[in-house]
Amino acid sequence: MQIKLLRDEISQILPKNDKKKKKSGGFQSMGLSYHVLQSVLRKGYKVPTPIQRKAIPVVMEGKNVVAMARTGSGKTAAFLIPLIEKLKSRVAGRGARALIFSPTRELAIQTYKFTRELARKNLKAILVLGGDKIENQFAAIHESPDIIIATPGRFLHVVMEMNLKLSSVEYVVFDEADRLFEMGFQEQLREVTNRLPSERQTLLFSATLPKVLVEFVKLGVEDPVLIRLDVDMQISENLKTAYFLCRSDDKTAILLHLLKNVINLGKELTVVFLPTKHHVDYLNVVLEKANIPCTYIYSSLDQMARTINISKFRARKVKVLLVTDIAARGIDIPLLDNVINYSFPAKAKLFVHRVGRVARAGRSGKAFSLVAPDEMAYLLDLHLFLGKPITWAKLDMQEEDGISGTVPQSVIDGEVDLLQNWHDLSVDLKSMLKVTKNAYQQYFQVRPAASSESIRRMKKIKLSTVSDHPIFKVDDAALERNKMLADMKKFRPNTTIFELGPLARTQANVIMREKRKVHSKYVKKIDDESLENECLKETRNTLPSADENDLKGFAQSVTIKNFEPSNKKKNSNFRDTEHYLSYVPSDHFKEKGLGIQTFEQQAADVVIDLAGDEEEMLQKMKSKLKWNSKKKKFIQENNDKSKKMKTESGVWIPKSYKTDVYKKWKEVNKIRYQQNDNDEEDNQSEFGKQRPMFGYMRRWTKKVGPQEKSSRPPKRELKNAEEILKGRKRLEKLKNLRLRKKRQCKSTHKKNVSQRKKK
Repeated sequence: MQIKLLRDEISQILPKNDKKKKKSGGFQSMGLSYHVLQSVLRKGYKVPTPIQRKAIPVVMEGKNVVAMARTGSGKTAAFLIPLIEKLKSRVAGRGARALIFSPTRELAIQTYKFTRELARKNLKAILVLGGDKIENQFAAIHESPDIIIATPGRFLHVVMEMNLKLSSVEYVVFDEADRLFEMGFQEQLREVTNRLPSERQTLLFSATLPKVLVEFVKLGVEDPVLIRLDVDMQISENLKTAYFLCRSDDKTAILLHLLKNVINLGKELTVVFLPTKHHVDYLNVVLEKANIPCTYIYSSLDQMARTINISKFRARKVKVLLVTDIAARGIDIPLLDNVINYSFPAKAKLFVHRVGRVARAGRSGKAFSLVAPDEMAYLLDLHLFLGKPITWAKLDMQEEDGISGTVPQSVIDGEVDLLQNWHDLSVDLKSMLKVTKNAYQQYFQVRPAASSESIRRMKKIKLSTVSDHPIFKVDDAALERNKMLADMKKFRPNTTIFELGPLARTQANVIMREKRKVHSKYVKKIDDESLENECLKETRNTLPSADENDLKGFAQSVTIKNFEPSNKKKNSNFRDTEHYLSYVPSDHFKEKGLGIQTFEQQAADVVIDLAGDEEEMLQKMKSKLKWNSKKKKFIQENNDKSKKMKTESGVWIPKSYKTDVYKKWKEVNKIRYQQNDNDEEDNQSEFGKQRPMFGYMRRWTKKVGPQEKSSRPPKRELKNAEEILKGRKRLEKLKNLRLRKKRQCKSTHKKNVSQRKKK
């Protein structure tokens, strides 16, 4: 009893340990099984991203989903976690139950690795990618995998060769769906979806929503649920942007200065986006001469070299990666710090895709853009899309986010001299520079034009008044030099051509002097008014303004319009700030970039996203028209269907998809059936479905009826030494048995003959 009282006293003296209960707002509240939840937590996921929080519960309910989210928002886990939860464990001999389509090899490989880490040994996944041996893919499909991760072109080739029915598929995912359609996989995807069962679950994850994708969803997906995220914020809040106005020829020098002096290459990873593969090769040589280790990727690069280069960059053995847009799609680099746009993107959504790789998961990042004079209109289009005004750099301005400014000439001159010396000493570098310029001319031809309104507005902006960007630290001498150059640009002499040279003694000189005397007072009056307005602005901003709380003590408040200097000559449009209604909504440009557009506008979007990085791909983008003498009009040359075949569903696909590769592979490997084929049509022969046979007919007419397909694997042809010895002994026994029977027959025959003679 005393011990109990002592415990109560101690419990009252000691402070209570009030532990807060953990909130179940993560993956624990999504209804995942124990093994799947442990795999997710082991992977390092603690809190789901917005797209995962919205999409996973809807997908687990079995609904078709069309999800929109920007690059780097966790879309892969949003469809893989419900997939593994739905399939749970392996079912041998049933066939593929899930299909995942990716636009590029890199994205497919990343999805495959992620699937292996989450599913462990419970499910079997395979890759079907272009560039790999198709015979190995035949063998992998014969092993009846649960999940197939593929690129559309090669997968349709395998389907046509093997004549797969895909009736066991329950779960289909189109990852980066907008990119799949932009790369021209419409025919392949439609043919594959026609072979899929109607009761499947379809998921489309996309960064944008083009019209082609909407039409595909309407035709092939029943009652889809649209999950639209990242509408209010296209780029991360932790991303800092900087825009450098420069000449096209100075971009290489500015890039060298950024990598040497602005970016910390000892700790930070940087990706440089270039227009063509020739720019990649050229800048790779230039950076090597500058002792800046780098690696590169473009579309026509060998797959082995591509894998090695990406691995070197991820392992931080090199800190700079040179890429093109078409090759960079699907490359996932979690800890990326900087992005440099060597060529400014022609579409705002392409800019968002580029910089979306930076500042993920709460980390900060920077995006530097080099803007040439022919790219200024794209800069205005981007700011209209983001809903932000352009901030022009001014003298003595502090470094802020989103400033557009020039590059000091002193910075450019130092790097230009170094580049000139390298080009003088290297003939190869000179020839590569020439090839780069020619490639940029082709890229310039296929690049879509900016909006006419942005081009018109950019012509009115005086870029000569823009100061150097504050990110470049220059000394006082350079500032004085820049001021002097700016004053020289603004200098306008009072004399005219009529007052110089031999014309100074003519009547025109006298007329110009009289004209200047008459008009000088009007010019002076305008200058004085503008100076007075500037002084008024300066004096008004000297004292702090009163807020609403300071004005509460007044008995009455009378509001009038702000003071503006009268200017009768200029007719300004009256716009009441309270009752004015604009003819377009405030988020017009933002919704225009995100919403569904007409086919012509969408075609323009496809062109820039499809911008190739080599000559052949750039030539394919041009509309090739050829005169048809029969039709008496120009037609597109690439519409010729002579090299295509029509499938059962009415889709035209290349004839190269149907060859005898699979038939030859079966003959070599002595395979007569497909283990994963479980359709009802499998029991039918070439002549139709036949009746089952019983009793006498089943026993003696096996060769006439259809051969039944066994569930056992084919007989192994190769034998080891023991099996060979055993077979020889068996043959020897059979041989001796035949000889013994033969002798017995002879002896019995002799006995019979002798008995007959005796009789």
